[in-house]
Amino acid sequence: MVRIIAHLDMDAFFASVEERDKPYLLGLPVVVGADPLEGGGRGVVSTANYKAREYGIRSATPISKAWQFSEEAKSRGKAPAIFISPNFKKYTTASARVIKIIKKYARSIEEASIDEAYFDLSFTGSYKKAEALCRKIKKEIREKEHLSASIGIGPNKLIAKIASDFKKPDGLTVVTPKEAIDFLAPLSLRKISGIGPKTALLFSKRKILTVSDARKLTKAELIKMLGKWGTEFYGKLRGEDDSPLAKPELPKSIGEQETFPVDTRDPNVILPCVERMTQRIWSSILTSRFSGFKTLVIIVRFEDFKTISHAHTFKTHILSVKIFEREVLQRIIPFLDRRDNPNNKRIRLMGIRVEKLKLLDSVSDKTQLALYF
Repeated sequence: MVRIIAHLDMDAFFASVEERDKPYLLGLPVVVGADPLEGGGRGVVSTANYKAREYGIRSATPISKAWQFSEEAKSRGKAPAIFISPNFKKYTTASARVIKIIKKYARSIEEASIDEAYFDLSFTGSYKKAEALCRKIKKEIREKEHLSASIGIGPNKLIAKIASDFKKPDGLTVVTPKEAIDFLAPLSLRKISGIGPKTALLFSKRKILTVSDARKLTKAELIKMLGKWGTEFYGKLRGEDDSPLAKPELPKSIGEQETFPVDTRDPNVILPCVERMTQRIWSSILTSRFSGFKTLVIIVRFEDFKTISHAHTFKTHILSVKIFEREVLQRIIPFLDRRDNPNNKRIRLMGIRVEKLKLLDSVSDKTQLALYF
């Protein structure tokens, strides 16, 4: 049977969800991420829509830099970017609905992240039929979720992922096994998974910039440059990738952390932030089909960047959000005075993580779960 893998990537996902829910944003540059605080903010951009990308703003851009780009665009007479704080609960819900649509058409699915997924379409028997099915998926996502997705179809995960990015937004690109070599040839080496900035720099020093350039190297030369990974990379340059779709794994821990806009010890700033993180973590515990946890970890980073991590394992699992909140507060409040902060240092970052998660496996657990939905 011919192997046919599809990769679906939602277009500017977080920003698109915000545009869908706030029609007044349509046509404007939208940036989802930390508060820019007029250029003094910390953190990074989570997602920028395509209008904002015209300003140079992209995912992982420091939020202060994104603000500068927006101000520069404004000085040229363009609309300033609209900065929005992320709503991960809303994005997770939208993601789950998209996955539900995909599952109507494909059984074997790998959820790679909140906004992308691989799925096996080998059962269709041909690239033509796979393409037709993907058009149905795209149409249903558009009609039901009012969001656009780009899909790449290829003989493996490597080709499918690169293809999904080929005609964004709202693209559909098909690359057959015979077309894979030529499809990859002109692309930058950074398009190949596993090639980061440092490795790309290593190649660029030898004037090797594209896949076609790198194919001139022998397998032995690549092994000398990259070690054992050189053999795998040699195959990827030629479109070879036999990695299977990964089976979903249950998380081993769930956590949240926030960097404060200004270093602080003010309870009026810190405690509401802690409450928000606690609520989000508990929501994630339940939506991940767990009922509680046994280990609680508190992370504190001070103004001098010294970071402290305190872990406590309870004798029994914590199964109540109220007990969770109480235990978190008992361990965080001492950092606001001299008990765990003898030098009264201001706090830069606060984090909470839970481990040793308890699976939802009893009638009482299910009753509890129902109370929180």
